[in-house]
Amino acid sequence: MYQQADTAVIGAGIVGLATAYHLALKGKKVVVFERNPRALGASFRNFGLFWTLGQRQGHIYDRALYGRSIWQHVAKASGLTLEENGSMLLAYHADEAGVMEEFAQSTGIQCELLTPLAARARSGAFRPEGLKAALYSPLEMTVNPREAGARLAAWLESAHGVTFRYNTPVNGIQLPHIETKDENWKVDRVYVCSGYDFETLYPAVFASAPLTRCKLQMLRTVPQPDGWKLGPALVTGMSMLHYPSFAHCPGLAAVKQRVEATLPEYVKYGIHLMVTQNGAGELSLGDSHEYGWEVDPFDKEHISRLILQFINTFLHAPTLDIQERWHGIYPKLTNGEHDLVLHPEPGVTIVNGLGGAGMTLSFGLARDVTAVE
Repeated sequence: MYQQADTAVIGAGIVGLATAYHLALKGKKVVVFERNPRALGASFRNFGLFWTLGQRQGHIYDRALYGRSIWQHVAKASGLTLEENGSMLLAYHADEAGVMEEFAQSTGIQCELLTPLAARARSGAFRPEGLKAALYSPLEMTVNPREAGARLAAWLESAHGVTFRYNTPVNGIQLPHIETKDENWKVDRVYVCSGYDFETLYPAVFASAPLTRCKLQMLRTVPQPDGWKLGPALVTGMSMLHYPSFAHCPGLAAVKQRVEATLPEYVKYGIHLMVTQNGAGELSLGDSHEYGWEVDPFDKEHISRLILQFINTFLHAPTLDIQERWHGIYPKLTNGEHDLVLHPEPGVTIVNGLGGAGMTLSFGLARDVTAVE
């Protein structure tokens, strides 16, 4: 006997949840399959930072702004704690300050170039010695990623009638039928939002796609004492080398040359530094980027030391006592694009490849992908 839904979504990470949300808005009966007891992938292991500043101007930035509005709505409706605290990009080198000035003058992305004195008025969480300038964005928001997915799923279930099947890997798709270990379902369409799992469903399609995996290492401090607040998320100038929104700035070449010459190990491990704070007062610190289909299961303590070493050069927090270290894995496109949408057979859509921008871009991508549903 078959159970029935209009549409199935495979994967309960943020891409899958965003897809389920937009399908439910269209009045579809949606079932979400998650192979684990809860979503434990990249959506669970990140900064929890909604990061508009790093998104390239144009339709990608527009997707980010749309996603921001949906996160605000979802947080209010579900009771999810969301901090609208903005972000501050810190320049301790003249070449970094130059790129920030170029960026502020050349894009339509909402931001403000600050003098060191003005930056200090915004935040007391960074070391002022040697600061050349800062780039402030008011749009960044922070959630606790360990809470956000569960809250969003519970709200989709209660408010929009989405059905969830956890501990339920999908063994095969032969539309209109979907097979699992316990149940058989009949659906009209399927969206495969499987994150870094390239082997279970449509492995040949994933093998031929311009995809790799990225392993990142992160750390989390104990709660900061006496209610100390970070304020805006803090980001270092070297992060401009990582995010595509800065790629057009002529001065970025000088930053890249200096960083490669003076911080070769940071380049080797793809380290750039960000700090966010969750509702419990804990600081998330990171991160590194190691690429390849084969992911090393063992974390490198050397990378953690490099992260903490650089964090100590700019962060002025009451304590950096570390309570947790972990790694995450996410799919990364190798062709410079922002997403991967494929149709391996009629009625099936693969949605993948958002890299490290899943929290920021998933709702906008899901809106666009499901527009034809």
